[in-house]
Amino acid sequence: MTDVLRFFKDEERAALTRIAAQLNAAKKIAVITHMRPDGDAFGCALALAAALKKTGRECVVCDESEVPSNLSFMKETEWLVRELPQDADVYVAADCADIARLGAISGDFKNAEKRALTVNIDHHVSNTRFAKENFVRVCSANCMNMLGLIVTLGVTVDKAVANLLMTGLLTDSGGFSHDDVTEETFAAAAYLCAAGADVAALQYTLFKKQPKERALLHGETMSKMKFAFENRFAYIVITREAMERLGADAGMTEGFVDFPLSVDSVEICASVMEVKKRQYKISLRSKSYADVNKLAATFGGGGHVRAAGCMLNGDLHEVLDKLSYAVSQYLR
Repeated sequence: MTDVLRFFKDEERAALTRIAAQLNAAKKIAVITHMRPDGDAFGCALALAAALKKTGRECVVCDESEVPSNLSFMKETEWLVRELPQDADVYVAADCADIARLGAISGDFKNAEKRALTVNIDHHVSNTRFAKENFVRVCSANCMNMLGLIVTLGVTVDKAVANLLMTGLLTDSGGFSHDDVTEETFAAAAYLCAAGADVAALQYTLFKKQPKERALLHGETMSKMKFAFENRFAYIVITREAMERLGADAGMTEGFVDFPLSVDSVEICASVMEVKKRQYKISLRSKSYADVNKLAATFGGGGHVRAAGCMLNGDLHEVLDKLSYAVSQYLR
C-alpha cells in the first residue's frame, strides 16, 4: 500500500477507489472550489485537474472569484474559468463545506445532479454532504485527501502537482503549527517533498514575501487592534478605505488574523474585513479550547474547530456587537 494511504480507513480507501473509477470513466470533468479561495482550495482543485490532464482527460477548473494576489504565483490559475460547463460527466467540488460557498456557481452545481455525477471532496467538520458522492474526512488540509485520490487514480505525483498540494498543506496547517497537525500531515509533506515540492520557496512566498502595500496595511491594522473580555478576545478591522488608500487588496490580508492570536492572553481572535458597504468577512481563530466552528455556525458559517469564518451584514458597530456577544458565549 502506498505510504500516504495507510492513514485512510478501509472504507475511506474503498470510497476513493470508487471515485477514481468514476473519474477514469469520464470524458470531461469540472472541478470547482469555494469563492474567495485560499491556498488549500486552489491547491487541491488545481492538483486534481493537473493529475486528470496527465491521464488525457478534459478537465475544467471553475471559480467565481478573482485570483487573490497572494496566490498569483500559482501559474496553474491560468486554467480558471468563471462559468461552469454544462457538458461535463463529473462535477467535483473541492474544499467546500457547503454548496452556498460555491457562490454564483452553486445553482449550476446543484442542477448538474440531474444529468451527471456530483462529487464533494472536503475536510471541514462542518461539511453538509451536498453532493451525490461525498468524501469528507477531517484532516489538516484538503490537499491530504486529494493526494489520496490522486495516488488512487494511479497518477504519478510530479513536481508541479507536489507544489500545488504542498501549497494547500502549508497554508491550511499554518506552516505545520495548528493543533490538527498529525503524523499523517508530516507523512504527506514527506511524500510531496520526495516528489519535488520546494518547501523553502513556498514557505518564503506564502508567509514571508510581501509587497510594501501589505506591510503598510499590516502595520496600520495591528496598531488599531482591540481587546475585550479581560484580553481573551482580540479583533482587527480591515476597511475598504484603508486598502484603497494604501493600494492593497483582499489577497494581501491573508494571515492577518493569526497575529492577534500570538498575544498570550487571547483565546479567540477575529479579523473583520469589509467586503463592500455593510458586508464584512469574519475570520476566526482560537488557541486551546474554544470551538470557532460552532461560533461561526451561529451566523451561517463554519470551518474547523480552531479556524472558521462567516459573513456578517450591517454597519460596523452592529457587526462588532453581534460578534462580541457570540464570542462571549465560547469563552471560559
